[in-house]
Amino acid sequence: MIEIEFVESYEDIDAELWARCFPAPLEGLFWYKTLETCGLSDQFKFSYALIKRDKVAVGIAPCFLHDVPMSLVAPPALANLLEIGARLFPQIGFQRTYFVGSPCADEGTIGLLSDVALIDVVGPLAQAVCARAAKLKAPMVVFKDCPEGAEAALDTVTGAQKFFRIVSYPGTVIKLYGQSFADYLASMTRSHRYNFKKKLRKSKEILDLETSYVKRPDDAELAELFALFMQTYDRGKTKFERLSIEFFEKIRDTEPAWFILQRDRSNGRMLTFMLVFKLGDRLINKFIGLDYARAGKTFLYFRQFEAALNFAYSQHCLELQSGQTGYRAKLDLGHVMVPLTNYCRHANPLVNLIYARVARGINWSTLDDDLINYYNLHILGKAAAATDAKNDLKDEAD
Repeated sequence: MIEIEFVESYEDIDAELWARCFPAPLEGLFWYKTLETCGLSDQFKFSYALIKRDKVAVGIAPCFLHDVPMSLVAPPALANLLEIGARLFPQIGFQRTYFVGSPCADEGTIGLLSDVALIDVVGPLAQAVCARAAKLKAPMVVFKDCPEGAEAALDTVTGAQKFFRIVSYPGTVIKLYGQSFADYLASMTRSHRYNFKKKLRKSKEILDLETSYVKRPDDAELAELFALFMQTYDRGKTKFERLSIEFFEKIRDTEPAWFILQRDRSNGRMLTFMLVFKLGDRLINKFIGLDYARAGKTFLYFRQFEAALNFAYSQHCLELQSGQTGYRAKLDLGHVMVPLTNYCRHANPLVNLIYARVARGINWSTLDDDLINYYNLHILGKAAAATDAKNDLKDEAD
């Protein structure tokens, strides 16, 4: 028998269960402890669904409550109207939502012991999450950024429990072949390799960078890198969470965290940073910051990525995960898109029906202009090829 119990803090769950449910390369206890203690309580209220089988805890589903700006999720035309209306009636600009998953994370992982299948627990979990959302006065429930491997199980809640699917921003990943940066270059397409090497060459002709890999930056370094982070944050198109320097103060003390710092060798000024997590054979590019006053012709993003690749190979990683958004440069660097899906349910049946119909028209090309060509080539192209193959088989049968 599956039962769900909600607890209010990571401390209410045994550390051994965390380790077993969120083994590397998953972001587990260190991540949720940081999020809970870094001053985000004005944005998120965290809780955890403890999944029990026959009274024994077998899984953890991290959850959080958040007032989502409607401008983030509504189609552009509607988003503009909502922004205008919210100036007069602030409440219409936000949707109180109870999420299963994590802010600031690529995939919404429900951590389970190895002998527990998601399909066996997702029904009771969804039912319990909806009941808790009602108590929290959150009309919207979302299983956030679910990977393809979870879809078969989560599709079961789209029936009687009335959840609907909506395409999310894809994750990005690079498989690291060989043992060095040179091997990575060799694995790229000819055009991507040529353009990457050209940008690196031009950058190195005009800017001498000193790269360091730091386990625990001091306070002065944190102040520098946080200023760069805020430059990048302010330029971002999608702003779900707002981090303070307290987050970086907390995360620097965790075992998986490393900071890649790059300075102008001529004056010692920090120009780029990247916070990465080393988790098993995966390196996660978590947050970056650039000095945009120097980022134009110096191609700082590509210099930073070269440093990250060198570090990944030095740590014997097999993949580099680079997160959502910022797709144009990532595609140029050879990233592969990782499909992610949100499973949503609104408590009002009519609103739920409207949202579900709107969701059918959302795909990667409508989420981000940088993905239009990728979507047309890789998604529509594959669909067309599959249709052609099916028609060929039909013709042969005839």
